[in-house]
Amino acid sequence: MTGVEAPRTYPFTPAERLEPDPGLRGCREESGLVRVQMPYGRPAWLVTRYADVRAVLGDNRFSRAMAIGDDEPRVYARSNTSVSMSTMDAPEHTRLRRVVMHAFTERRIRTLQADAESVAGRLLDEMETRGAPVDLVSAFAEPLPITVLCELLGVPKADQADFWGWSVSLLSTAADLPAEQAMEARMRLGKYLASLVAQRRKEPADDLLSAMVQAKDEEERLSEIELVKLGTTLLTAGVETVSSQLVNASYLLLTEPRLLNELVESPELIPNAVEELIRFVPIGVAGSMFARVAKEDVEVGGTLVRAGEAVVTDVQGANFDPAVFPAPDRADFTRKEAGAHLGFGHGPHHCIGSQLARMELRVGLEALLGRFPKLRLAVPESELTWRTGVVRGPVELPVEW
Repeated sequence: MTGVEAPRTYPFTPAERLEPDPGLRGCREESGLVRVQMPYGRPAWLVTRYADVRAVLGDNRFSRAMAIGDDEPRVYARSNTSVSMSTMDAPEHTRLRRVVMHAFTERRIRTLQADAESVAGRLLDEMETRGAPVDLVSAFAEPLPITVLCELLGVPKADQADFWGWSVSLLSTAADLPAEQAMEARMRLGKYLASLVAQRRKEPADDLLSAMVQAKDEEERLSEIELVKLGTTLLTAGVETVSSQLVNASYLLLTEPRLLNELVESPELIPNAVEELIRFVPIGVAGSMFARVAKEDVEVGGTLVRAGEAVVTDVQGANFDPAVFPAPDRADFTRKEAGAHLGFGHGPHHCIGSQLARMELRVGLEALLGRFPKLRLAVPESELTWRTGVVRGPVELPVEW
């Protein structure tokens, strides 16, 4: 293949509930890569097979930084021109990642688990007091990860409502907001995080911001700008992903009695079920949010990707690759290969908060099903309204018990 073929429109079909894009199966069966045109940006090579996706994500010859400001292939209109940890290459990415990694200690995750269990219990108490029906999205799936993140960063409880209001405009569900509104929210959130960083420099606490403030690299502290950007990155990567995954996992359980009953009767399966749900349940309308650019000529899956060409890795396609996951179209909570999924990425940009996300999803499902073992939809499935933006999932999920 030479890279001159006319690109196909990608995603291949509009997102339908949680159904995987049927076009991905054909791509995996074709030789070489597929040339695609995303809704915005320049054409790209689409990578869908597990081995090829893993290879690209782990290969430093593919650059995230080079894609920024280069008409990056993307599913949303707003072009990403800001520099953050998710858009950096080594050595800058390595330096910042090392700082954050030191903050995500096992002790901190254990402490946050206790916090998550407490928050989940309180939210379920409020649901029970309010009485059915209750929207599971606004009552449980959204406030759980944002409250845990606030505890992680050290955001005072009195400020958490404002923090959530500003941060929602930075999440991909709001990617179609007017540029002025998004910019104002970014400025307010950045200003707030900067004030919190300054406070932690004077009065350190037992939270992630304090840990990052105190971290040094070659005897130099991180700058305020770097710390604020790290906080913003953790927000966009850690809140919406967990919230959407919890909503969509709940939807799947509520519409598949076999799966729900299995976890209610055998809650010890929940940790492995979390891995299978991450593999099986899509979050975005496309399987990749980030393009990469080849620094040099690289052969991938039988296709020569020329230097300067963009590559998009479809994690959904990889997670349904039958070469790795037998009978991939069936959710199986006993699947031995479940943990091999690429839902958290791979290589240098592997999700730094993956263990935190796993913990939150596990705690959320254990608490929800433990409290309401007879949980069910309060409206016909056909009445649910689905998101049409970058992230897919029910806008509301009314439940009763």
